[in-house]
Amino acid sequence: MAISDAVHWRAELGGGTTVALVQAGSFLGDAGSLLGPVPWILWRPLVEADLDADRRLRQALNCLLIETPAGRVLIETGMGERQEPRMAAARGYQGPNIVPTLLNAGFDPATVDVVAMSHLHFDHAGGLLRADGSRAFPRARIVAQRAEWEIAARENGRIAASYDQPELRLVADWGAEGWVEGDRELLPGVSVIRTGGHSAGHQAIVVRGTGPGAKTLAFFGDLCMRPWSANPKWVTTFDDFPLDSVIVKGELFRRAVEGDWIVALSHEVRSPVGKLTPDRDRFRFDPL
Repeated sequence: MAISDAVHWRAELGGGTTVALVQAGSFLGDAGSLLGPVPWILWRPLVEADLDADRRLRQALNCLLIETPAGRVLIETGMGERQEPRMAAARGYQGPNIVPTLLNAGFDPATVDVVAMSHLHFDHAGGLLRADGSRAFPRARIVAQRAEWEIAARENGRIAASYDQPELRLVADWGAEGWVEGDRELLPGVSVIRTGGHSAGHQAIVVRGTGPGAKTLAFFGDLCMRPWSANPKWVTTFDDFPLDSVIVKGELFRRAVEGDWIVALSHEVRSPVGKLTPDRDRFRFDPL
């Protein structure tokens, strides 16, 4: 199967590397939590038109499909099809989930070689298993940072609220086969960069094309989830290490500007792909 036109965005990066974005459903997130310490008076104009009656914002579950001469890579898996109905309703989840989304886009889950996740929170690692408990990507290597697997297993109330620990235990051995420590090239042109900040083992994924006119795309996970995240100082209440987030966001965003990288946002609904532009002491996200 080849990637079809049933994707939200697609681009050739060069040298036979193609990247496409699909949305594997969406859910509702508390706006105050998403904007963290930023005062309401500053962020209200940015999101007011999109808030529901409970001041929640719809968050897309953006996933990237990557085809390279060396193999196929999926970035992120969304919330999947094993959610408890009560939790799915509380989160305002709307499908379809990752497997039918991939099939509709012509990206057979059985052909995926690598599944790379920015981190293991429930909305990023929930689609590893099918409803019957079988592997959604039977031939794939699962790639997340070892530190992320370790912290996800800890007995801690805050952690338990962000990670679906029972589900992660079911795939822990599978994940251990592919865990990484630090920066690593997964396939030629596809690399992960450990960032920390949002979670202990959070990582970014960078995809580089080759040849004349080659382009680079970066997925910064939840360090850059919506357009306002382009301001490194704007962090969420979900960032376990917010000061680290501020520092690493500044460093990564500068690299993105200097390299003219395309940037894909993790939870933006309408315009999830664009580029970062310097704006005084911060950056601005400009959709493509």
